[in-house]
Amino acid sequence: MDGKPCREQYRRFKIQTVKGPDDFASMRETLGRRFRRAREEENLLKTGEMPQVKAKFSQLPDLIIIDGGKGQLSAAREAMLEQGFEHIPTFGLAKEEELLFRPGSPEPIRLDRDSRGLKLLQRLRDEAHRFALTYHRKLRSQRNLKSLLDEIEGIGSVRRRELYKAYKNLEAIKQASVEELAKVPGMNTPAAEAVYKYFRGTN
Repeated sequence: MDGKPCREQYRRFKIQTVKGPDDFASMRETLGRRFRRAREEENLLKTGEMPQVKAKFSQLPDLIIIDGGKGQLSAAREAMLEQGFEHIPTFGLAKEEELLFRPGSPEPIRLDRDSRGLKLLQRLRDEAHRFALTYHRKLRSQRNLKSLLDEIEGIGSVRRRELYKAYKNLEAIKQASVEELAKVPGMNTPAAEAVYKYFRGTN
């Protein structure tokens, strides 16, 4: 609003169907899921099965900016067409030369380097990158934490899950005292001592 990020409208999608790095397939999955949810919510709102306050995807964007060039833009448009939302204006912003691509046009739009429009688009992209990077770091931290906790005797899936909730990253668990660890739901003093000793290399 007023040119500022509306963070309560941010949404994250953990890629589920794509194996390995594939920008185009990931773009298709993400946009497909986003607009499928929008269509489902629209139907539920019409029938009164969902209250408006619960709807997170039914509010549609006026404009979509894709991070990438022709390939990413084409993948996004395919997903939007499948879900019936191809009417929303969509552009791709290619980073190398800061060119703006639009569907059906072979020639990109080249905005002036000093224009306010280009600077706004760059801020949008940079904020999207920041948000995605924060999420990826969180997922990586959780994966690392899981693999380490699996090695500790007495820490099963229930205790591991509770430790995830109580401590958001590995460093926080490393710094916790036995007393603090023991207070985590499902934990007890022996389990807390096992975690404490594991991360401090003591027996």
